[in-house]
Amino acid sequence: MSIFDNKRLNKAVFQMDVGRLRRGWYSDKYFCNNVLLLDTLAQEGYTFEGTSDIKDFDCSVVKNGDLEVEMQIFTRRKPFSLVAGIDEALAILEECTGYYDSNGNFVNTYNQIEVEAVQDGTVVDYDGNPKHVRPVLKIRGKYSHFAKLETPILGVLAVPTRIATNVFNTLVASKAKEILFFPARFDHYKVQALHGYAYSIAIQAYNQKYGEKNCRYVSTDEQGAWWGGIGGGTIAHASICCFFGDTSETMMQFSRIMPADVQRMALIDFHNDSVNETLLVMDRMFEKYFYLIQEGKEEEARKYKLFAVRPDTSGNMRDASVVPLGDKNLDMGVNPRLIWNLREAIDSAWHRWQTSGLISKKDILLAKEWCKEVKIVVTGGFNVGKISKFEELGVPVDIYGVGSSLLENSSETNNDFTADIVRVKLPDGNWYDMSKIGRCVCHNSNLEKIQ
Repeated sequence: MSIFDNKRLNKAVFQMDVGRLRRGWYSDKYFCNNVLLLDTLAQEGYTFEGTSDIKDFDCSVVKNGDLEVEMQIFTRRKPFSLVAGIDEALAILEECTGYYDSNGNFVNTYNQIEVEAVQDGTVVDYDGNPKHVRPVLKIRGKYSHFAKLETPILGVLAVPTRIATNVFNTLVASKAKEILFFPARFDHYKVQALHGYAYSIAIQAYNQKYGEKNCRYVSTDEQGAWWGGIGGGTIAHASICCFFGDTSETMMQFSRIMPADVQRMALIDFHNDSVNETLLVMDRMFEKYFYLIQEGKEEEARKYKLFAVRPDTSGNMRDASVVPLGDKNLDMGVNPRLIWNLREAIDSAWHRWQTSGLISKKDILLAKEWCKEVKIVVTGGFNVGKISKFEELGVPVDIYGVGSSLLENSSETNNDFTADIVRVKLPDGNWYDMSKIGRCVCHNSNLEKIQ
């Protein structure tokens, strides 16, 4: 359930391997060993024979195999994390809490545990003190019935939370400019839906906090599968190869064939001459657009509205429009000077059409508007740091396409989750603090009772 629509994801979208989750196939083996240990003790009727850290209760009467615990699950990314993955964690608990009886049948005991959880889209702060964590999930019940589930639950929380937080931080750096989600090629295709969902949560969280209306742009249909989005995109370098390096012809045929509601975005770095490539594309597309407008075919003319141009210049190359300064940060790849050159060329392209006689004075306003509406989308190595520098300089970028950095898992972006037992329930019916040193019961006002 996300805080944006109060709707929980249908369990079917997760395509869970319930049978093997229940058996511990995806669990760290020591959790499976722990379940075997506790189950055996329960069968034997074992009561505690050691020295207990709990001094105000006689633990010698406690049947450890049947012990009920309180477990809290949390992450420690500073200064905050944007949580995602809660619905899948709850689905795992609901389907897989329980045990196998002597006949090998699984007995589901989910209704015997207590669960509290935050909603996807919740922000949890962390100040660096492990005693100040904000749990996103709490489970109370017979430990042996859900012990095997710790590994997969932590995993389904860690990945989407990390990506959602990375996307959110990237949006902040971009100062509300759109972020195209382009990391599909950097991870296994089976996790695209999870990644796209995390991206969606981040967009909604950003819009809610800052009052913006950023749209969600994913590149594959699978990335939008959990929330109803569909992949978008235009041409690739491979498309231009199929037209023997002629970018303008590629765009003309794309525009002719594709429905008008598919955005026309020209990839303009094929020959490492982005400005001239852009002008060639604009010349041909506007000429066709202008002709159709004059013919009164406005709907057909929409097909030749150029939405954007996208330079994707390799970081080891200098675009032909960029005068070398001897600094790779200023010369190479998609850099601020290239974008300023592009913006100037795009905005003034109408002069070419007036000089050539394509348009007359009465058509200048139409041509100017057509040029003004062409956006610049940048891709190629963009992350929070690079975007921040572009924004500090006021570089006229309209949309950032970001890929691998949104999946980044470094010391700064790590969103590993931890599960700690923090209390145990003893035969007198009371809960007693019990955790490893340095940990303690923590609270989160955003926790909601699930059952």
